[in-house]
Amino acid sequence: MGPLDGLRVLNLAVNLPGPAAAARLLQLGAQVTKLEPPAGDPMELYHAGWYRDMAAGHTVLRLDLKNALDRVLLDELLGEADLLITASRPAALERLGLGWSSLHAKFPRLCHVAIVGYPAPRDNEAGHDLTYQASLGILSPPNMPRTLMADMAGAELTVSSALALLVARERGQDGGFAEVALSVAAQSMAEPLRYGVTAPGALLGGGIPEYNIHQTKDGWIALAALEPHFKKNLEDRLAIGTPDQYQSVFASRSSEEWQQWGQEHDVPIVVVKA
Repeated sequence: MGPLDGLRVLNLAVNLPGPAAAARLLQLGAQVTKLEPPAGDPMELYHAGWYRDMAAGHTVLRLDLKNALDRVLLDELLGEADLLITASRPAALERLGLGWSSLHAKFPRLCHVAIVGYPAPRDNEAGHDLTYQASLGILSPPNMPRTLMADMAGAELTVSSALALLVARERGQDGGFAEVALSVAAQSMAEPLRYGVTAPGALLGGGIPEYNIHQTKDGWIALAALEPHFKKNLEDRLAIGTPDQYQSVFASRSSEEWQQWGQEHDVPIVVVKA
């Protein structure tokens, strides 16, 4: 039992954002049916284990949406669903007869969250997590990103948009439509950089020793003593204050020792994992 118990989600999205959002809705109690193309979800080729984890608990069907009999089954599922998630470009949805105006006319109580790359008028433009991050200045070439930030942020935005539509419907409105642009999701995650807070040398970009990464005897630690009481506690206990003093004291012990010290003295310190 969960807050979405009894609600039915139909997920036509493959790869990452849509399935991740559907998995979160399942955790909240929704019943999820995932429709994959005949060749399956490419995510299974990229990482079979992650694919299985995201699809756990879902009813997974493979349909050819260009096949007449499969389209009949799709309409049956749409008629029973409360929420539809897609991740195809609007032009592709229109060709399949799954544009919002057509869907809403046939299934007025159905809510639809459409995941796209860019907001209109660029909503038919190709893109991926890497290009969204690149356009926002949050890459450090030649290094690749260490996470798929736009996709994961887009999944959460899909969930919140879906919940808003479902709440509105429960208050007496018809089913509604929301578009989630992954580039916009990435942009919201990049706000600290846009405002300069995390720029190199800025307050949260290495400009102060109490909120920084420090080398230890055997690796690195992340120190986040940002609030004044954390900083005072740290500096009083270690008798430090200048960047050089920070550097010298943290180099005297191992990373694990410093993490343990932080836990004992209520200072946020963790080992930086490779």
